[in-house]
Amino acid sequence: IQTEIADGVATVTLNRAEKKNALTFDMFDALFEAAEALRDAPIRAVILAGAGGAFSAGLDLSMMMAMAGKLDDIRADLENEGAHGNRFQRPVTVWASLPVPVIAAVEGVCFGAGAQLALGADFRVMHPAARFAIMEAKWGLIPDMGITQSLPTLLPADKAKWLMMTAQELTGAEAQELGLSTEVSETPLDRAREMAVQLASRSPEAVAASKRLVDDLETGLALEAELQAQLIGSA
Repeated sequence: IQTEIADGVATVTLNRAEKKNALTFDMFDALFEAAEALRDAPIRAVILAGAGGAFSAGLDLSMMMAMAGKLDDIRADLENEGAHGNRFQRPVTVWASLPVPVIAAVEGVCFGAGAQLALGADFRVMHPAARFAIMEAKWGLIPDMGITQSLPTLLPADKAKWLMMTAQELTGAEAQELGLSTEVSETPLDRAREMAVQLASRSPEAVAASKRLVDDLETGLALEAELQAQLIGSA
């Protein structure tokens, strides 16, 4: 994870381009630590992005294979809930707790855990040809990285359940039509920077208060962990 700060805007980049920024346990922890490090930083906005033309392909396959051999440890991680949820939830949910707006600049693939990270931002700018999917249904699992806090606030219940149950893939343009993306742009990172500058021109106190009016991170996280702990490793 790479963090750069310029003109009051922090850009946090998933920097594993050779693997399409597939997420590992270490990256989960590094994402959370990056957010916490920005909590009291002199910034007005945060941009989440991926290196190499992709946002994130989701969980690294080698990590998924490793998880199969230590299911008891994974269940313990799922049930060990802290201030921002468990180890899997907090890299996503922590961004909503920052007092500044967070913008995800999405191009290329945005699958599974990567999709949930993008949904954890306040705004999403997607390339029209980006590929977005909540992939967990393909593995007989549920999305468990804060999806209860994001998806139901963006979509009607039937559409949210459809995406979770089917793992249907959407383009960035389709995601925007559905309401998952704030905007589409041929240059998502450039547009995210423009938005960050615009937000930075407003009262930071008012921006922070507006964010608090909408966000609520408490309900639903424990249920995600409970259900996933029952599903993982099952037939």
